[in-house]
Amino acid sequence: MKNILFIIPPHVTFKDYVSPSPLHKQVAKGDGRLYGNLVTDMPLGVLALSSYLKKHLEIKIGLIDFNIELNRLNEFHHHSYQEYFSLFFDSMFSEVAQEPEVIGISSLFSPSYAAMLDIAAVCKTRFPNALILAGGNIPSNMHRQIFLDSDDIDAICYGEGEKPLLALMQSENPLLTIESSVSWITKNKSRSGFSPIHDFIENLDEIPFYDYALCEDKYFSNPAFPTYGGIQETDSSFHVLTSRGCPFKCIFCASHKVHGRKMRYYSLGRVKQDFLTLKNVYKANTLIFQDDHFMGDQKRALEIVKFVREIGVKAIFQNSLTLYALNREMLEALKGAGIEQMVLSIESGSDRVLKRVMRKPHKLSIVEQVVRDCRELGIYTYANILIGLPGETKADIEESRRFLKTTYANWFGILCANPLVGSEMFDICVEKGYLKSDWLGSDFKKVVVQTEDWTSEYIQEMSYTINLELNFVENSDYRLGNYQIALNGFERAIKAKADHALAHYYAALCYGHLGNQEKSQTYMKLASQYAMEPFWAKYVEMFGISLPNFGD
Repeated sequence: MKNILFIIPPHVTFKDYVSPSPLHKQVAKGDGRLYGNLVTDMPLGVLALSSYLKKHLEIKIGLIDFNIELNRLNEFHHHSYQEYFSLFFDSMFSEVAQEPEVIGISSLFSPSYAAMLDIAAVCKTRFPNALILAGGNIPSNMHRQIFLDSDDIDAICYGEGEKPLLALMQSENPLLTIESSVSWITKNKSRSGFSPIHDFIENLDEIPFYDYALCEDKYFSNPAFPTYGGIQETDSSFHVLTSRGCPFKCIFCASHKVHGRKMRYYSLGRVKQDFLTLKNVYKANTLIFQDDHFMGDQKRALEIVKFVREIGVKAIFQNSLTLYALNREMLEALKGAGIEQMVLSIESGSDRVLKRVMRKPHKLSIVEQVVRDCRELGIYTYANILIGLPGETKADIEESRRFLKTTYANWFGILCANPLVGSEMFDICVEKGYLKSDWLGSDFKKVVVQTEDWTSEYIQEMSYTINLELNFVENSDYRLGNYQIALNGFERAIKAKADHALAHYYAALCYGHLGNQEKSQTYMKLASQYAMEPFWAKYVEMFGISLPNFGD
């Protein structure tokens, strides 16, 4: 029987894991140290590959997700990821018979780049006879750089992997299959200027029910909050996908390089059957949708939402929903389906930036209506905002800032525009020399771009200042007198960052309004204590916050 092992690298760099910056979410371990938070979403791409291979082959498939494994540790004393990976594989594969024939490393975002290469290096030494493959957004778009940096990866799959990987696993001569394939890239093919081609499954129903059994029970605990707001029951939440592709051309997105721009859908019958299986067999209470463009067919989307309501499970749309499609009927259906929170990709409070810089398909008037309707329906809204794109000016950012203070979303995620490899933003930054030398491995918290209009330091500082302003100083729920809802947000911030002076201060005010003077006093003392630290003292002064002096 053939044997393949899929591996997911850590989603944060080693530095951001062992020494997270104040801007990153942090988690305390048993050794008393703070570590970077590792998000543990189910790897749907791998689960689809596994079910597709098992449909056609007798095959043994394993999964190691190092985000899960690192979260499980009570302490971490290794000097590098590579050292940890080596010891991990030595302990896990004690017998030669257990060793995989094929290793597939799946990497989606650039913070996992170095870890992907480290895993490949360790596997090449530990499993010298295994074929080492890589796939996902980063390998698809960075194959030339990868083959310059590493000799340990035998081949890279371009785009979706079901058909290319099946052909390889069925082949009596895998290396020959790789060399002749239009979707597999090798070092020699990359050097020769080879241009790979997608090999998609057009009828997604050909992919069987995802192999959730690979996940076992490992994905139901994240030491920080797993999804925006952290409302869902994490021990019964399953990630799902009902479509692939997205036709829009947002400057910052790279998903089309993996899934293409043409929309492809699982049939409604298939979607409904999968959801029933998750509910009845896997006891799912919450479905976390990861479609890039769930609203591509609005009639279909509405029927799916109504079905979710019929079977009595909740839904979360992790990648947001297209704002222009969120009319009152759709929002009422979403609310009826148990939607308690929604991610809104507002992206900017400047119409010029939305239209001319980002090329987003919505206007600010739509933003205002959707947020207002969500409040009336009791749907908690988390608004994603991006700043720091090429073509955006300081005046645009100030205009956006003013507008967002009038937008009564419950919470805002202020993100630094990240030049995802494969996006138009990345190409512009390369062409115009906007990228800083340390861009590789960056995430949405670290600015690695600077233009003629602003420096990276300006965007870095402004992103956090706007975050504090919108979520704390001008928090919409606090201003509206919804003190319990505001308090929930402040306490989540404290959970992510225990020394958050502003979160403690505004939590203290909320407890005061709610009549709990003891808790108010406790939080206010902590706010005063943390405000003495230089990092927080600057913002306390900036926003004119007056804290009591508790003395010793």
